[in-house]
Amino acid sequence: MVGSESPNGSSPQPARKYGITKPISLAGPTEADLHRNMELEKFLIDSGLYESEEEASRRKEVLNRIDEIVKGWVKQLTHLRGYTDQMVEDATAVILTFGSYRLGVHGPASDIDALCVGPSYVNRDEDFFMVLHDTLAEMEEVTELQPVPDAHVPVMKFKFLGISIDLLYASISLLVVPEDLDISHGSVLYNVDEPTVRSLNGCRVADQILKLVPNVEHFRMTLRCLKFWAKIRGVYSNVTGFLGGVNWALLVARVCQLYPNAIPSMLVSRFFRVYTQWRWPNPVMLCPIEENELGFPVWHPRRNPKDRRHHMPIITPSYPCMNSSYNVSASTLRVMVEQFHHGHSICEEIELNKGQWSALFEPYLFFEAYKNYLQVDIIAADSDNLLAWKGWVESRLRQLTLKIERDTNGMLQCHPFPNEYVDTSKPCSHCAFFMGLQRKEGVRGQEGQQFDIRGTVDEFRQEINMYMFWKPGMDIFVSHVRRKQLPAFVFPDGYKRSRLSRHVSRQAEKTCEDAVGCWPGSTERPLKRKSDPGMVDVRPDKPDKRVSISTELLESVSRSGGLSQVSFSEGVRLECVATGDVDSKSKIRLFDGQLRS
Repeated sequence: MVGSESPNGSSPQPARKYGITKPISLAGPTEADLHRNMELEKFLIDSGLYESEEEASRRKEVLNRIDEIVKGWVKQLTHLRGYTDQMVEDATAVILTFGSYRLGVHGPASDIDALCVGPSYVNRDEDFFMVLHDTLAEMEEVTELQPVPDAHVPVMKFKFLGISIDLLYASISLLVVPEDLDISHGSVLYNVDEPTVRSLNGCRVADQILKLVPNVEHFRMTLRCLKFWAKIRGVYSNVTGFLGGVNWALLVARVCQLYPNAIPSMLVSRFFRVYTQWRWPNPVMLCPIEENELGFPVWHPRRNPKDRRHHMPIITPSYPCMNSSYNVSASTLRVMVEQFHHGHSICEEIELNKGQWSALFEPYLFFEAYKNYLQVDIIAADSDNLLAWKGWVESRLRQLTLKIERDTNGMLQCHPFPNEYVDTSKPCSHCAFFMGLQRKEGVRGQEGQQFDIRGTVDEFRQEINMYMFWKPGMDIFVSHVRRKQLPAFVFPDGYKRSRLSRHVSRQAEKTCEDAVGCWPGSTERPLKRKSDPGMVDVRPDKPDKRVSISTELLESVSRSGGLSQVSFSEGVRLECVATGDVDSKSKIRLFDGQLRS
């Protein structure tokens, strides 16, 4: 944690170049900055962002135990493969950390990202994902063991003594791995495949970040603060198309380079100032992009056409340099820029002594921000099936955003929200994700223009249903809901809904109960209500096109052997027609496709 002193406890550092440009300012903190810094640090501590000494000691104990396990695993394999007794004695593997734990910004509930580096004769497919997996599976300390060998970066997920671990494996071209292995040296990349390069990259990037920032402690407190802010404001999620941990670390590190003598209270404010003015897609880079004779592809928009399509390039600082934020879309970039502007305005008030730090961390009221939403309900027969099914659907939600942008020529904008919501009243395991919908601002639509995304949603559902590990009971429902129709389970304790909203919600539940076969909690049926100037009428122009739900939707819940099974009749077509967010003549049509039996 950072105390209230000038950088490194000395006078401002001499002018030097950090990163690829000169600093914007070498100014150090004023007395007011030091006071604000103390207030910010107290706020972060009170918010529970720092773990206790006991928790830190427990993490070290877990890492030591895993280190012992992988060393024994490598020695066992060395012996089985007929190597000499001396080779068996020398055989070893090393455990390196990366991510938030390596950067020193993890919190009490954070997982540990770890990399196991082993010798050339110990491979990933059989030795790591089979032999080591079976060893871990037999241990009482290990729970929730989940191998993911086909991921972009192959990983084994599990909990060890209750602490979540993401363990990667890299086999390097050495017969004996030295205990003091320098992961930053380019030699570790000789004669390895691309999955191994990606596995090594996490550690190499984390080490480079810590080397390239002027003051590590100031960087850590600033990053801890901004990660907390990003989660509160709903823009922390790499899989959804926003930014993950490494992306935020790189953005913060660049601001630290631009203001080398600033303390965290200043750096947080400068962060928003810099990125509200950043001209995307100009890349954020901590150092020049390095070419290498090894020939691995690096980010190069002039040479690689696909790199030109990136909206928000944030380049990793170690070879091979890659864009760490390729998941960002036009819609998610728009949302993040809006949040940067919001943060900037709050910080300006704080610097004028007109606001408190708590104002910066007020939750984003997503369900107040839009008039129209897409609701994606995910169900499965039990919690284990839901975990796998939800992971698959969530990894594809970004594609739904891209497809809607594509099929409406960018006129219908999406705001995917990373939080998941659970309806505990469902007779099966359930969770839901939501997307805000609105017309692109500043562009006037034609009279009566409609957004017909029925085919878009149908295409998305077809891709989702290609899941290789599908099991009976796994299903997905995509429906359009207006703000006043939002289900009650999205409003946690502490968030008050208006009286009208609660009344409409009760109406929706009653309407659903009255409808034959309507899924409990669904809001796909139109509501009869009085005229509301804040909302646009959802009724179509002609009575014969009124929104309807087929009564063929039958839900049957049967229990067999303690397993709750949910099945739906085939051939159901759901169609919702709703007006756009800006133009009363615009409509959204949503086709839910055919439901799985």
